[in-house]
Amino acid sequence: MKNLESIARKITTILFAQQSLASAGFIAAATLNSIVGKELSGHSDWAGVPSAVYLLAGAFAAFMWGYVYDAIGRRNGLSAGLIIGAVGSGVAFYAIAIHSFPVFLGGMILMGIANAAVQLGRFAAAEVNRPEHRGRAISNVVIGGTVGSVIGPFVAGPAGALIKPFAGDELAGAYLVSLILFVVAAGVVFIGLRPDPREIGKEVAEKFPEAVTGSGEARSALVILRQPAAMVAVISMVLGQMVMVLVMVITSLHMRDHNHMLGDISIVISAHTVGMYAFSIISGRLADRWGRGQVIIVGSATLVLACVAATISPDVLPLGVALFLLGLGWNFCYVGGSTLLADQLSPLERSRTQGLSDLLIGFASAIGSLGSGFIFAALGYNMMAFISAAFAVIPLILASFWTLKRMQRPQAFS
Repeated sequence: MKNLESIARKITTILFAQQSLASAGFIAAATLNSIVGKELSGHSDWAGVPSAVYLLAGAFAAFMWGYVYDAIGRRNGLSAGLIIGAVGSGVAFYAIAIHSFPVFLGGMILMGIANAAVQLGRFAAAEVNRPEHRGRAISNVVIGGTVGSVIGPFVAGPAGALIKPFAGDELAGAYLVSLILFVVAAGVVFIGLRPDPREIGKEVAEKFPEAVTGSGEARSALVILRQPAAMVAVISMVLGQMVMVLVMVITSLHMRDHNHMLGDISIVISAHTVGMYAFSIISGRLADRWGRGQVIIVGSATLVLACVAATISPDVLPLGVALFLLGLGWNFCYVGGSTLLADQLSPLERSRTQGLSDLLIGFASAIGSLGSGFIFAALGYNMMAFISAAFAVIPLILASFWTLKRMQRPQAFS
């Protein structure tokens, strides 16, 4: 078992590295997507459309990637996804240079497809680690986003200044940085992710048969999602993502309307992404030691608090604190939900069910991103935040009821 544990550590480290590089690329672009959307379309209520297209493409692609991962393995699937992301970044860069909104949306589609592949990487870490270490393994991959949260937003300004003489617009710089980071991440995965996590996951499942749910035959997704534990896991991730996207996507434009410079916007978005990723090591260990449900409860309660706090003031410090809490609440829902879902699946069910889960997450967040622009234009930032808080209450209630029942009938890893 010692050899399998060593391989699991190596695989988790490689997945952490690619998550760090890829998230920096995605966050660099996400910092400016709503601003680019408004400038290229000419309408503030279309500001959320690029992110919505990006997320919707990722949602539908997630289910496809589940089959791709089964067919060609996790290593080849991740590498292919990152290369698609590099192409998408190049298209977005070109679109800004020629001032074309439709072409920019094409780039967003490709980047969304790439993000879906990258997000499934967290489950590759879960399947190669022992059951009692799943939360920690997922969090060790997700925490790679901390690197991206530092690098991504802060490269937007300097990169824009460097590239403006060539592209004609400072907003293009972030997308060129994304392209470079995706190419490097693809190289790291293709060279370093050996052996393939798919094969190691099968060996781990054989050594820990008591951790596998079901009879060994693959159940349908509907059967799995009808289980209370799986339902709580997916709803927590779906609504946690949607709430986070509703507030985060439009905050850049909200600050721009209050005459904040790109540097101020970058600080707030960086605080948000630090909240999203930096505390993953804590949320993962809490999920293993304290319980999946308890972590989801803390996460959804934090989301409610963050949404209310975002309405206090448009100044940098209050928004920075609110967006930090928004990211932290998302992290607890995401890590807790991902770990809880992984507990419910056999090796034959993993990629496809997890792909379906990410499809639902992406679809909900796409609706949130698209809705944020229209709600912001019609009702304002504060009303949008209050609506988001109402959605965050749903997983709080569901996880609380489910956890109380499980405390009365305790079962390991559920």
